[in-house]
Amino acid sequence: MAKIDIQSLPEKSGTRYPPPHDAKCRDRHWRALGDAVGLSQFGVNLVRLPPGVWASQRHWHMHEDEFVWVLEGETVLVTDEGREIFRAGDCAGFPAGVRNGHHFINESDADVLLLVAGSRNKDDWGEYSDIDMRFMPDRYTGGTDYESKAGEPL
Repeated sequence: MAKIDIQSLPEKSGTRYPPPHDAKCRDRHWRALGDAVGLSQFGVNLVRLPPGVWASQRHWHMHEDEFVWVLEGETVLVTDEGREIFRAGDCAGFPAGVRNGHHFINESDADVLLLVAGSRNKDDWGEYSDIDMRFMPDRYTGGTDYESKAGEPL
């Protein structure tokens, strides 16, 4: 068994979103739990959202499933159906290919801690529901490219 010493893992912060779409997510923090034990088929992250911070822009994935479990605090899940309060112990899943944008935002006055898991599909792409942006696989770097929904570079 590969026990993870969470506190010894580097805490990353910020976002790769281009301006101005990065502003609400800049202060999020995470520790890559899956990377720490060499997982390659799915990722697992421990995500901390200080008050006022978003986990992401509202988005959906074509080829990746996502699962989010609230470990601490109170957060708001925003989807096409509206807003729903999530508290510690609540969880949600987002199947690949369902074009229902989702994201978690911390509107409380305390930190929120999320356990986020998702498949790692190199062909994944998706869109952001509330802004003119989509993400596409970068075939050259193995990362992600952001572009307008019409395909223009951002």
